[in-house]
Amino acid sequence: MISTSMLQRAKYNLNALSHDAAIGLVQYALDSGVQLKEVFVDTVGPAEKYQDKLSQRFPGVEVTVRPKADSLFPIVSAASICAKVARDHAVKSWKFAEDLGDVDTDYGSGYPNDPKTKSWLLKYLDPVFGYPQFVRFSWSTAQTLLDSKAVTVHWDDDEEDGEKAAARQNNTSVLSYFSRNKPSELTHTRDTHRFFTERKLKSINTL
Repeated sequence: MISTSMLQRAKYNLNALSHDAAIGLVQYALDSGVQLKEVFVDTVGPAEKYQDKLSQRFPGVEVTVRPKADSLFPIVSAASICAKVARDHAVKSWKFAEDLGDVDTDYGSGYPNDPKTKSWLLKYLDPVFGYPQFVRFSWSTAQTLLDSKAVTVHWDDDEEDGEKAAARQNNTSVLSYFSRNKPSELTHTRDTHRFFTERKLKSINTL
């Protein structure tokens, strides 16, 4: 979910994802009939803005957002422990969607400075398909390994630096392809992108 959100065309970053998850948890508690009076949150991003955001969303709840809240408030420390235990359980009993054979489940801590985690990431990196769904592709550690170890992919719509500059100079609307005018009558002239020439595609003048 995190990878899909962060790598989609309209970026949905980790901060926004975390905020929405916290909002969802508080709303779930309220919908379940919990008499919620106070909420303590470890910040993601600027603490004051995050606190204002939560306070406006839940006007009947006293919200406290602080950096390193797990070291300041025992209730946040307890929540952090619960979250880590739940994560460790999910990781240990993970059911791989891919057929990886007898998978080594000694993943280490999941942090980039852990030798066991590094070893696992290198072992299960497929040069074409990357990682199984178990690994967050948007994680910078995974991206670095993919960039250095996986097969380089060239997309047909990739443009060279020169082509990008030319495209900016000749920024004609896509609607010009459907103009009733003949090509010679178009006000803008430009070289056709190789995507079209390689496939012998031409713009049409009439429908």
